[in-house]
Amino acid sequence: MPSCIFQLTGLVFGYTSAAVLSGLSVAFAEGEFAAIVGPNGAGKSTLLKIMAGLIRGYRGSVEFCGKPLSALSPRDLAKRIAFVPQETHMVFPFTVGEIVMMGRLPHRSAALFDSPRDSEWTRQAMLLTDTAALSSKHFNELSGGERQRVVLACALAQDPEVLLLDEPTVYLDLKHQVQFYDILERLNAERRMTIISVTHDVNLAARYARRMIALRSGTFVADGSPEEVLTPQHIYDIFEITASVFRRPDGRGSYVIPSA
Repeated sequence: MPSCIFQLTGLVFGYTSAAVLSGLSVAFAEGEFAAIVGPNGAGKSTLLKIMAGLIRGYRGSVEFCGKPLSALSPRDLAKRIAFVPQETHMVFPFTVGEIVMMGRLPHRSAALFDSPRDSEWTRQAMLLTDTAALSSKHFNELSGGERQRVVLACALAQDPEVLLLDEPTVYLDLKHQVQFYDILERLNAERRMTIISVTHDVNLAARYARRMIALRSGTFVADGSPEEVLTPQHIYDIFEITASVFRRPDGRGSYVIPSA
């Protein structure tokens, strides 16, 4: 049976006196592919950033592999957890190749130069994300979709155990959305990488994720397989809309069509 990789208990957090997350308790097993869905302002991104170690000052406990997340240094976390944000900006004119190589920084010793292992991980990450042809281009010259694939390549160069993604396909066209999630599915299946993705696209999530967690106003509404979560009643409870839910013809989950 897979071991628990994240255990959150009684998690409470707010940027002001108002709570964004209200007493959340949830566990994630090693090797899971989970999607966190919900409306804007539900607390999805905040939850993910706490799990990535980017936000402290919460109440309750967050454990990673049986240890308090707060006890791990940023460097140790970066060796094991990669975070892909919704949007990335670069002030300096780094090339794509330089940015992807930055993913190797947590694994560097005191050496000043890239090792053959660093170069190989960078090459493999760029091949996997179809960004090798962009290597010499400056990051700020890329389209939003190209940037997101480069950021994923940087995250994969870290060789993480866990990949946390915050709306990773928001700037991708339909073709690249499917390609992006195909990559995640392959990483999950072949490397047993734990994938936890925040998304508004319940249909895309239902096609790939094996577990779906619905969040609204800082509390959980539903947690289970996509088929269990995507019911007309849950859709109304989560998004306040009426919708019909159908099984996909290829058998890969359900899809939602809002009612007129």
